[in-house]
Amino acid sequence: MGKDVIVALDFKNREETMEFLDRFEEEKPFVKVGMQLFYAEGPSIVKEIKKRGHKVFLDLKLHDIPNTVKGGMASLKDLGVDMTNLHASGGVEMMKAAVEGLTREDGSRPILLAVTQLTSISQEIMNEELGIQGKLEEVVCKYASNAKEAGLDGVVCSPLEASLIHEVCGNDFLTVTPGIRFAEDAKGDQKRVTTPSKARLIGSDYIVVGRSITGASDCVSAYRKAMEEFVGRE
Repeated sequence: MGKDVIVALDFKNREETMEFLDRFEEEKPFVKVGMQLFYAEGPSIVKEIKKRGHKVFLDLKLHDIPNTVKGGMASLKDLGVDMTNLHASGGVEMMKAAVEGLTREDGSRPILLAVTQLTSISQEIMNEELGIQGKLEEVVCKYASNAKEAGLDGVVCSPLEASLIHEVCGNDFLTVTPGIRFAEDAKGDQKRVTTPSKARLIGSDYIVVGRSITGASDCVSAYRKAMEEFVGRE
C-alpha cells in the first residue's frame, strides 16, 4: 500500500470544514474526521466528504467492553469510511469484537487500527500518571502485537516507533503516525513528534498532519510540501 498524507480536519463545524476543502481544486486529500467534527455534525459530514471524492479516516478511538465496541463498529461499517480505529488498551477480545462488528456481509471492511499510546503521552506520564511500568517503546510494541493477534491491519503510533513496530509485526502491518510537524513549526501539545521527511525515513506508512496544514496561510501549498517531503512528489 502506497504512502499518503492524511489531513486532520480539526474544525468546529461543517462550514469551516467545507471552506477548507473548497480550497483544494486539483487535489483530493485523504482526510481525518475526529471527535470534534463528528460529534458536532454526525454521520452526514462523513457522507458529504465522501461524495466530494475524499478518502476518510474516522478517528473516534472506540474503547469499551467488547460487546459495546462490536455494536459501535457495526454502526460504522456502512458509513463508507476507508479507515477507523480504537484503543489497543481495551485488550485483544475487544479488538476481535471490533473486527467482527466492522466486517460487512461480503467480508469487506474499512482498515482498522489500534491506538497504542497517544503522542501527547511521554515516558514519565505513562509510568507515573497512568501507572504503566516499563519503557514506552516496549509497551507500544506489545500493544501492536496484541492488535495483530486480534486481526487488525495496523496501529496509530508515534512516527518515532514506526520502525520498531515493523520489526515486531512485519512490514505489511500499517503504521499511521500523527505527531507530524514541519521543522519550523511548534510542537503544540504533542511530545513525540517529527517531520514528514523523517517519518518517511523511519518507515511510517501514513502520516497525519493537522495544524501544519490547516493553520497555514496557504494550506494547499503546505499540503503539497507535506506530500513532497513524505511521498516524494507534489
